[in-house]
Amino acid sequence: MRRVKVARRVSPATPSRRVKDHGNSRLRSSHPNVGEAPSGQIPGLRERKKARLRQQIIETAVRLFRKQGYEDTRIDDIVEILEISQPTFFRYFPTKDAVLREVGRRGFTCQMEKLKFELSSKATTAERLRRFYRSLARISEADRALWQAVVLSGAMDPVRSPDMREPEQATVRLLREILEQGQASGEVTRDFPIVHLAEFMEGLYTTVVRQWAVDLTGPHKLTERVDSAVEFFIRAVKS
Repeated sequence: MRRVKVARRVSPATPSRRVKDHGNSRLRSSHPNVGEAPSGQIPGLRERKKARLRQQIIETAVRLFRKQGYEDTRIDDIVEILEISQPTFFRYFPTKDAVLREVGRRGFTCQMEKLKFELSSKATTAERLRRFYRSLARISEADRALWQAVVLSGAMDPVRSPDMREPEQATVRLLREILEQGQASGEVTRDFPIVHLAEFMEGLYTTVVRQWAVDLTGPHKLTERVDSAVEFFIRAVKS
């Protein structure tokens, strides 16, 4: 059977592994599962079975992505392990890429949870940014094979994956709140609009992660590069 290829071409979280960070789970999806009952209603047996199978497909696919790589994992491999048919797989995910986009969506959910934690903290703007981006870098480093696939496929890129636009925008809105509070406290310059500052920081982070994913600048620790990028940004926007 024909292999499904990944499109060539950002961080962070996986369905079955967890990283302890301020008590937050690495992955929690805010999107309803296939067959999920409407809000406020207890799902019936059929809906629960569908949701369970959907999660099993994701976990099995991710396990194979880690073990043998994204490109070398076929839909055949996934359905064989789960003992389901390809048509059953396609009722939940139209392509293998769609499974990876679900990982990306959960990555955005993870980011939002961490940003909300930072907004609730008493830390300075610099401390919040350092802690937030370092936690994302650690998650990616701990699961390099998976996150390389996410980055290279554009699974979190709102341009290449339009369904990522809403979660990406929600994440950026929280980052803007942190920077707005920094301006209010006199830590962040008012010479530039908040929307631009948020774009600059996200651009720095995305560039570093992409380079790490393909070893463009040679082997290096992602956390070290991210720390440098955040420090550069903090000094540049200091009021």
